[in-house]
Amino acid sequence: MGQWNAVRRRLAGLALAAATAAGAAGGASAQTLAEALSDAYVNSGLLEQNRALLRAADEDVAQAVAGLRPVLDWSVSMTRQYGRARSQVTGAVGGFVSEQASAGVELQWLLYDFGRSQLQREAAKETVLATREGLVSIEQQVLLGAVQAFMNLRRASDTVDLRENNVRVIERQLRAARDRFEVGEVTRTDVAQAEAALAAARANLARAEGDLAQARETYIRAVGSEPGRLAEPGAVPRTVSSAEAARERAVRDHPDLGQAQREVTVEELRVAAARAGMKPRVTLGGRYGITDDFDEEESLGTGEISLSVGGPIYRGGEISSLVRQAQARRDAARGNLHVVRKRLAEEAGAAWSRLQVARAAREASRRQIEAAEIAFEGVREEARLGARTTLDVLEAEQNLLDARTELVSAITDEYIAAYSLFAATGRLTAEQLGLSVPRYDPAAYYNLAKDAPVPLSPQGQALDRVLQSIGGD
Repeated sequence: MGQWNAVRRRLAGLALAAATAAGAAGGASAQTLAEALSDAYVNSGLLEQNRALLRAADEDVAQAVAGLRPVLDWSVSMTRQYGRARSQVTGAVGGFVSEQASAGVELQWLLYDFGRSQLQREAAKETVLATREGLVSIEQQVLLGAVQAFMNLRRASDTVDLRENNVRVIERQLRAARDRFEVGEVTRTDVAQAEAALAAARANLARAEGDLAQARETYIRAVGSEPGRLAEPGAVPRTVSSAEAARERAVRDHPDLGQAQREVTVEELRVAAARAGMKPRVTLGGRYGITDDFDEEESLGTGEISLSVGGPIYRGGEISSLVRQAQARRDAARGNLHVVRKRLAEEAGAAWSRLQVARAAREASRRQIEAAEIAFEGVREEARLGARTTLDVLEAEQNLLDARTELVSAITDEYIAAYSLFAATGRLTAEQLGLSVPRYDPAAYYNLAKDAPVPLSPQGQALDRVLQSIGGD
């Protein structure tokens, strides 16, 4: 008994730390599912990672825009030459030193390339839109993970409560069996059966406490905060009325499909850009420089302006290979669109089916509990009259415990299935759920970066402030 108590205390210390702290607080309010979802949205490192990737995609648009603008470079050089030379007048050989310094600016401006640069810019824009859809999909994953962590922690906690109560009931039955054994009403076998049942109940309680400890760690990872007392999750959210409606909404509204569609457009634009790469380019060039030989009276300044037209003639098949590669990627994106559409329809239909199964299981479990309670009370009363054995009472108690445990699991499964159906139809977002969180605007950074502002411009300074506010350097 002492060893059992020591093991149980260690497990309880790990599994029930949050519940104990909440109980000691007394008046502390229980954490709701909405609060857990809000915490998950605010604390998610995965969301922060993908928001940063979206900002990186925004910068691709800025770089594509910059490619359509003039490029101005400067250069400064200093040259010193050493040598020996023969004088043409005297024939003498002597050393010489020649120094020259130059500075200049150079302009390059792409005037026309048959739309290749424009196509690359449009592809970058479509990539931004595809990345935004991917960010919504990540948001759904984060929120669904929070729902699962919240409900699984409640299930684990309720299971521990049921197991603890079961241990207490069997302990009372064991004491009663021992008392009846002392007066000769039952045999030693009845006592041994009660002792075995108590040992099994304690083992089940230890496993339940271990499951609670694991569920708590999962909750911390998914939500980003320590769990306190968890409130009842409230009513199960209303969903679509049929599997067909779920499939239709999924292939219409799910962000994965929007992302796949955008990716097809991106690859089509890249095919057109690769074909345009076979055509000539028209470039305006200019240069102005100053050269000083240090032995002249004044520096010399020179300038030039050029207009050039050029294009590839032969590059060993590289350009045509790039076109074929772009076409293959476009075909792959089209195939992926078909796969994603089928997957989303299947997942939505399966999610709707799981919800119906969970609801049916919940109702069946409630009816099972009602019958098991009646059976347990009857068997226990009959045992008092000597018409039933201790084993019969223990079996009835186990049946009642199993029914209550099944109800706890069925309720948990119903909530998870309902929110999974929300995610499958593209509706599990902070906006759709009405969470009280600061919303991330995916267009805010894009609107500042899309025109490729220079650092000293007002728009560039606004970008610096945005990056500083989100922790950038």
